[in-house]
Amino acid sequence: MNDLDVLAPLALERSPTPMVITDPRQPDNPIVLANQAFLDLCGYAADEVIGRNCRFLQGPESSLEAVAALRRAVDERQPADVEILNYRRDGAAYWNRIHLSPVNDREGRLVYFFAAQIDLTAQREAEALRVAEHRLLREVDHRAMNALALVQGIVRLTEADAVRPYSAAVQARVGALARAHQLLSARGWTPVALGEIVRGETAPHLGPRLSLAGPEVMIGAQQVQPLTLVLHEIISNAVRHGALNRPGGSVAVSWGALPDGVELSWVERGCPGAAAGRPGFGTRMTDAILKRQLRGSVERRWEPDGLALAMTLPALPATTR
Repeated sequence: MNDLDVLAPLALERSPTPMVITDPRQPDNPIVLANQAFLDLCGYAADEVIGRNCRFLQGPESSLEAVAALRRAVDERQPADVEILNYRRDGAAYWNRIHLSPVNDREGRLVYFFAAQIDLTAQREAEALRVAEHRLLREVDHRAMNALALVQGIVRLTEADAVRPYSAAVQARVGALARAHQLLSARGWTPVALGEIVRGETAPHLGPRLSLAGPEVMIGAQQVQPLTLVLHEIISNAVRHGALNRPGGSVAVSWGALPDGVELSWVERGCPGAAAGRPGFGTRMTDAILKRQLRGSVERRWEPDGLALAMTLPALPATTR
């Protein structure tokens, strides 16, 4: 035995890089040497590792392609560089880059496989975080642009003969958008129950004269702000000019699921004088939002004692629970 025979195992053992040596001459190519860095990485003791094939580190989410690449390298006695999801003794997954090399003797016969390993878990998590942050920034930018477009439309189209009512109208409409934003933020920008939106905009007027009815129908996060603005305009018009401005007036709001979306009904009674005529700004804006931005429809029907609105929204990400 020369100095190299003594120093080589010692160097392997003291290396900070996780390493194993397997013996392809034995059945199933078992591990015959594993250094402490490898044991620390996988969490196993030496007697739990020696004599086993390295596949024991694989688990339910290990890539079949990566496993096949390692098997092919062993079968063909070729080096390989493979990234694979492995599992520690406690079941925790970690990303592992394996540098596999065949080791031949002086006669060129295969005697061992040498595998150095690198824990890539932190790197992979950092990459996933960067991707998620980029996606989030794009989504926030998209939502902000949509909200700003609504605000610009409000400012540009709001009509009033004096500064004070103009300012009040703009503030009320922007306030409706702010309430929608708070609701979306509280729900994590996920689908929101239509009933919750309706109640939020009609809350100051709930009582014997205003009734709500409908199942828990969900609408997409991207639809919440424009729909809130539509509801704000409808309830504001009912308070200023419609049924809620008349002593005997009442409003019934109901909603439900359709095969390809949802329907929302708004029926005012007790306001026979509020007949159809020139559509005001609120009417024009609600129609435009429903048809252009929400890709829905609105049917407005004037009746002898009031107004009936039938609105639909298309293809929602969730339906009645």
